[in-house]
Amino acid sequence: KETNAGIRELRASQRETDRQMKETDLQIKELGRQIGGLGRKFGGFTEGMAYPSMKRLLRKRFHMETITPRVEISRNGKHMELDVLGYSNGKGNQVVVVEVKSRLTPEGIDQMEQTMTRFDEFFPEHRDKRRFGMIAAVDFSPNVEFQTQRRGFYLARIQDELFVLRSPESFQPRYFGGV
Repeated sequence: KETNAGIRELRASQRETDRQMKETDLQIKELGRQIGGLGRKFGGFTEGMAYPSMKRLLRKRFHMETITPRVEISRNGKHMELDVLGYSNGKGNQVVVVEVKSRLTPEGIDQMEQTMTRFDEFFPEHRDKRRFGMIAAVDFSPNVEFQTQRRGFYLARIQDELFVLRSPESFQPRYFGGV
């Protein structure tokens, strides 16, 4: 009798432990969802904060005629999103693609490389233009700054609530196709 009672007690305890584990799993999933949402909101906040100064910079330094935030395009079942797209026709005939990051890491540079490599696939109408990539970031290390410019991307950092281009006037960006 004592053994049977002990087994029943053990089973009841196991059921309660299983219930608590399921509840904990649900709480962890919900927390993950909330953290992901917070990350997206912060990314959107950073993009919104960057856009006014990026617009000024693209018009003044690069003479962009058209500047569009948050460009989304789908072609042949594939998708691409750009934080800012600026272009000019005629004499300038160039495109600047801007990726905005709260914290720039080497993976962010890889992402920009992939965006520039795939650009023609999504924007064939700009194939005849010189194309440049720019990364605008709130925070990055000196090593990441070096890597960004070594790989041929302009780099802008927010400073006094404005993004300031960190690439010197003498910087020679890498062309990504076009003329």
